[in-house]
Amino acid sequence: MNDSLSSTVDIIETGQPQAKAQPFELKQIAPAVHKLRILTLNMHKGFSVFNRQFVLPELREAIRSLSTEMVFLQEVHGSHKQHALRHQNWPTTSQYEFLADSIWPEYSYGRNAVYPHGDHGNALLSKYPIIRFQNLDVSIGTIEQRGLLHSVLKVPGHDEVHAICVHLGLRENHRKQQLSLLCRLVESIPPLAPIIIAGDFNDWRKRADKLLANCNMREAFVNEFGKPAKSFPARWPLLCLDRVYVRNATTHNPQVLHQRPWSHLSDHVPLAVEVHL
Repeated sequence: MNDSLSSTVDIIETGQPQAKAQPFELKQIAPAVHKLRILTLNMHKGFSVFNRQFVLPELREAIRSLSTEMVFLQEVHGSHKQHALRHQNWPTTSQYEFLADSIWPEYSYGRNAVYPHGDHGNALLSKYPIIRFQNLDVSIGTIEQRGLLHSVLKVPGHDEVHAICVHLGLRENHRKQQLSLLCRLVESIPPLAPIIIAGDFNDWRKRADKLLANCNMREAFVNEFGKPAKSFPARWPLLCLDRVYVRNATTHNPQVLHQRPWSHLSDHVPLAVEVHL
């Protein structure tokens, strides 16, 4: 990361990927991978609209059914002591570990908000090795805690693939500053490396595309349909809050998963996209 970025953005977490222990085995060289199926979802901390039901087990089954290689998640609980006491089916692990289960052997997590009884933030689930990650605090002020989870993956056939899971603020002046920081992060990445950015941009005014075009990022739904996807509220999507951007890659078959069960598993609906490297 360049000095100008690190002087502006507070790095609150960095580390090696968290992965389930695997038995040692001799592996052959894997063939090159040129297509990644990705999903992005603000999962509302595992609760349905208006927090009426705890739906994390149902959400896990729905995500597993899609056979995606990468899952970008926002509003994920690392822990929550009060919810654990209140809900009998609250997982004994973090929510991202519970969702990863045996399908995505590697995951990274960045805490955006920490409080006495728990924490929540962004997470990435991956079928490919995460060789390093860092969580960048892009909070403006003290009211909203926001972050950019930057993970670097080793995908067969590629030196590095960069994945950035995003959750931006509710205020437009905050988002403008956060998008500027996101662009500076992108510019610090090697110019030929594939980059995938996905998450909740809270961008109902549709200003992000113009700002991110300055760092050569292109949005999947805008490329395909000429406009971003409507993803909020889940049962009657009207606002374009969520996005998938790429650089040094192309996007194909973007979909808004707005039907059941997705319409009842969060206050956002997920976006699914094929990324070709």
